[in-house]
Amino acid sequence: MNHLSALVAGLLFGVGLLLAGMADPAKVLAFLDLAGNWDPSLAFVMGGGIAAAIVPFTLAKRRQQSLIGCPMQLPTKREPDRALIVGSLLFGIGWGLAGICPGPGVVVLASGNLSIVPFVLAMLAGMGLYRWYESRRA
Repeated sequence: MNHLSALVAGLLFGVGLLLAGMADPAKVLAFLDLAGNWDPSLAFVMGGGIAAAIVPFTLAKRRQQSLIGCPMQLPTKREPDRALIVGSLLFGIGWGLAGICPGPGVVVLASGNLSIVPFVLAMLAGMGLYRWYESRRA
């Protein structure tokens, strides 16, 4: 059941990304281009996502288990730390350079567009490098 619910959630997320235009690097770069021909439409997508998540997260905070019976695992840390700040900066720089982030990158790859392969390989290499670094620190 866990794998099925993860698959359904992932497919729903991917379809949402496609419908919102988040899988189109040109649209994302137009959103990030505040000094040029700015396209604010993705701000509405992000705002809508935040608004839609408020009620479920509020309800989730009150539960011990998810709807499929798994333990509820919500973040408890509230203060930003160095790792969060550096990771956010790296994510933002990568998003600005490529015009795409990991979720939409996987969606574009799944659609058969092979031009995204270098991005996905670089993303996987970065994830592997992070895991290696964290295992060496511990």
